[in-house]
Amino acid sequence: MTTSQVKLTIITGMSGAGKTVVVQTFEDLGYYCVDNLPSALIPKFLELMKESTNNLDKVALVIDLRSREFFDKLYEVLDFINKENWLDEHIIFLDAKDETLVTRFKETRRSHPLDQTGLPLKGIRRERELLDELRGRAHKIIDTSNLKPKKLREKIHESYSDDKKVTFSVHFVSFGFKHGIPIDADLVFDVRFLPNPYYIEKMRPLTGLDEEVANYVFKWPGTHKFNEKLLDLFCFLIPQYKNEGKSQIVIAIGCTGGQHRSVALSEYYADQLQDEFETHITHRDLSKKEAQ
Repeated sequence: MTTSQVKLTIITGMSGAGKTVVVQTFEDLGYYCVDNLPSALIPKFLELMKESTNNLDKVALVIDLRSREFFDKLYEVLDFINKENWLDEHIIFLDAKDETLVTRFKETRRSHPLDQTGLPLKGIRRERELLDELRGRAHKIIDTSNLKPKKLREKIHESYSDDKKVTFSVHFVSFGFKHGIPIDADLVFDVRFLPNPYYIEKMRPLTGLDEEVANYVFKWPGTHKFNEKLLDLFCFLIPQYKNEGKSQIVIAIGCTGGQHRSVALSEYYADQLQDEFETHITHRDLSKKEAQ
């Protein structure tokens, strides 16, 4: 009989976003894995697991719309799991851009599970609607749009390769609105109202990582006031996410092209918070040198 807490990882998300790769990786990490278990059968499975003499301490379940006839019961089941003190629940939601998912379905010549017309995009959009609440409950959201299977496996290994709880981290992502908002962002802040170094000819080829550009961004009274208020907001919000059980929070800072203002500010915020939280920075669009 199970007496200590059991790690129960639920792997879910968009069809075609990489759930098969992730569950295979968890299996390699020593998890007992069950793929496509209908939601209605989860309580019975957990009951058997609790009474088992095998002492399973790490279990991963894949839940997706292949079992859609039982999917309506999922939220009821998740509420049940949350009340079980012997379970340490963790939900991973895998996502990807619509165009990426369409390409993957076409490459594999598979039909979308919700696609009745032969048009994958229609099924993808319907699936997003059905999974919206589940995405909001997730402790970790992984955007696989730009991840090859090898990189996705590495990402899972980095986060789940030991028996410790996943360290809470704050991930700042700088981006350009012209290239789209990061799909996995929890919070998005628009800094396009600040003076743009792009219009200073000598700064145009530089980035927010260059001291000259950073000094320009930070010299304005408006920048000082904005940073003061935003850091105060971070100090309030971030612990709320941590207490709610999230393993990370992704904060996206956006300017026009993702070259100057958003880069400098993301570096600054990560530096200001690093003593209190584990911080990471990704400059998503830094390599995209286009006219703004």
